[in-house]
Amino acid sequence: MTREIVLDTETTGIRPEEGDRVVEIGCLELINHLPTGKTFHKYINPERDMPEEAFRVHGLSEEFLRDKPKFVEVVDAFIDFIGDAPLVIHNAAFDIGFLDAELKKIGREAIGLARGIDTVRIARTKFPGAQVSLDALCRRFNIDNSGRVKHGALLDAELLAEVYLELVGGRQQGLSLAGLDNDPMALAPVAAPRGPARPVRPHAASEEELAAHAKFIAKLKEPIWLKPD
Repeated sequence: MTREIVLDTETTGIRPEEGDRVVEIGCLELINHLPTGKTFHKYINPERDMPEEAFRVHGLSEEFLRDKPKFVEVVDAFIDFIGDAPLVIHNAAFDIGFLDAELKKIGREAIGLARGIDTVRIARTKFPGAQVSLDALCRRFNIDNSGRVKHGALLDAELLAEVYLELVGGRQQGLSLAGLDNDPMALAPVAAPRGPARPVRPHAASEEELAAHAKFIAKLKEPIWLKPD
């Protein structure tokens, strides 16, 4: 059983080292690449203003976030939910960088980029030169993203879970022959069950069959076997 967590964040900007903060975390659990229905979702008070550029992306205003819990108040529940599972993230360096900055502020252990499964890198490897934004991948795999008017951490995590499933082989990946090389008998021919031996059947043509054949041959015009070399 493989447990993974699909994760997305929304923030006040793009530079945690300059004071930008996490304002939303959305996670969902996968077992063997499929959602289990278990999720984690929190809006977070960033304890600062909301720049207009960030507001246009996710629509989370300073007023809306003012009464939401601070990161330190949700961190234990967040860490419990993700456990030690790999984190499936679209552009992992961005989200993990922000989360590690938040964890550092409160003296907690960093997550580290090594835990991230970056779907941007997977998509660029599979589709070199193609657009690999979440919207572009949804279009490629015919995933309905019509509800994505603005970015939202949990909605984006749900869409990413579908994209990730397609990137790793789709819903029928279990039908592949991967891994059979480790089992040399996996594709070995199966012997048919033995039964009582049958007597040999005669295959020579009867006189009637020979006469019918000769009559048929006589109707052919210029048969190729009678032509000179």
